[in-house]
Amino acid sequence: MKRPDAAVYDVKLPMVEIFETVEGEGTRAGFPTVFVRLFGCNLRCTWCDTKYSYPPAEAEHVLTIGQIVEQATSYSSTHLCLTGGEPLLYGDKSASLIEALVATGRFTDLHIETNGAIDLGMFLERIDAPEVRYIMDYKLPDSGESDKMITANLVKLRSQDELKFVIGSERDFLAAKEVLSAYPTAALPLFSPVWETMPPARLVSLMLEHGLSRVKLNMQLHKIIWDPAKRGV
Repeated sequence: MKRPDAAVYDVKLPMVEIFETVEGEGTRAGFPTVFVRLFGCNLRCTWCDTKYSYPPAEAEHVLTIGQIVEQATSYSSTHLCLTGGEPLLYGDKSASLIEALVATGRFTDLHIETNGAIDLGMFLERIDAPEVRYIMDYKLPDSGESDKMITANLVKLRSQDELKFVIGSERDFLAAKEVLSAYPTAALPLFSPVWETMPPARLVSLMLEHGLSRVKLNMQLHKIIWDPAKRGV
């Protein structure tokens, strides 16, 4: 992908943090990864563990795309996670940031954590780079935001993408199973337990009981390694 126009690097985005750690979940769990966390989200999930990334909290600072790229490439990791909040909330600005990160040639894997309430069409059409992947977190009933999901995104996801379901109860489990049945997708489905309400062992039992052989259990390593409330890890 060619380097974006110079003016793009002056575009500003509200930020929470940029840091390096190991990826905590998904198919790249365990790899050293640079995290770029943007501020702002269009959802308010009941179990959200990053409430500091949206109002009434305030953005910790504002950076230009050039400054974000400079900081992200100062680390040695070749994996990058663009997250939030909701990192695609800013539309064209979000796409420009992804393009600028790709243009560095530094990252062999650049995955975007998105919440299922943003239409992925524009991003998939505009950004043609094999290292860019989308991890879409489809919200289930316990989140309180299931009515905001754009089901048309499911058919757009590709085999390199991931479709995450955060499972808080058996109701959520059955809802996720129904979504997978109603909206076939090429993405890998991941089932992630809400620690407080869905013991991982119970989730495994449900997966086996229902014969979900294509679904991957998704444990969050960072909550095992560090205190679940710790930031910057």
